[in-house]
Amino acid sequence: MSDTGERRRIVLLIDADNAQASKVDVVLDDLANEGEARTRRAYGDWDDSHLNHWKAVLHERAIRPVQQYALTKGKNASDIALVVDAMDLLHRDQPDAFGLMSSDADFTPLVMHLRERGADVFGYGDSKSPAPFVNACTKFLHLDKIVSTEDVDEPSDLAASAGTTRVPTPKLRGDAALVKLLRDAVSGTADESGWARASAIGQRIRNQSSMDPRNFGYQRVTDLLRATELFESRDDSTSAVAFRDRRHPSESVTPAKKTQPEKAQPKKSQPKKAQPKKA
Repeated sequence: MSDTGERRRIVLLIDADNAQASKVDVVLDDLANEGEARTRRAYGDWDDSHLNHWKAVLHERAIRPVQQYALTKGKNASDIALVVDAMDLLHRDQPDAFGLMSSDADFTPLVMHLRERGADVFGYGDSKSPAPFVNACTKFLHLDKIVSTEDVDEPSDLAASAGTTRVPTPKLRGDAALVKLLRDAVSGTADESGWARASAIGQRIRNQSSMDPRNFGYQRVTDLLRATELFESRDDSTSAVAFRDRRHPSESVTPAKKTQPEKAQPKKSQPKKAQPKKA
């Protein structure tokens, strides 16, 4: 949301050959939290039967199919078409952000260019997406770790499935890169007593990384921070919730008093022996 109250303008571009149609609602819901996806396009050879699963959702979700024939066997021509449209939209419409639904690392240079031009890029793909592509995005959501309503038959199954996707505490603490990211975010936004507001922590993480807590099975950054058990929290039930690294010295501990060295006792003067009198 912009400072003027207007919703951010987002362009959603879908590489249909490398994306799941069953997850498109997850993507649209997530983008709705960031702004309004006014332009929605999906690229592929729509004469190919392997894209039939997409055809059922395109019109219902107001996604415009862009036809791109495979001009050479083994080459994905739709990738080039997507890149050309992204550059055209960037310079002609100047949107605030792009949503890119794909797991193809070939889009990494495009993502880097869009971000250099001031546009956020929200990536959506599977957990096997190459790290350079994931890290280039403003935020990247692993769709194969998100359970959608189309994946289960009953709401109770949805809750149960969602619970199994949570990464347990020992595994979270064993992820050195994640632990460093969280600790750096807390220490970088903490006050003199070591406490950092959750909102500031989240903003620091977004500025520094494409990490999304949902990739670990947690809805919010605060949930992920608690799950690691590396931080203590206060004001949990308020918007002022804050966290502090458990390694930070507690305010209640007072430094031990320094023991003063014992003063040396003055030596007692020995009585002088009487000198014998001279005859």
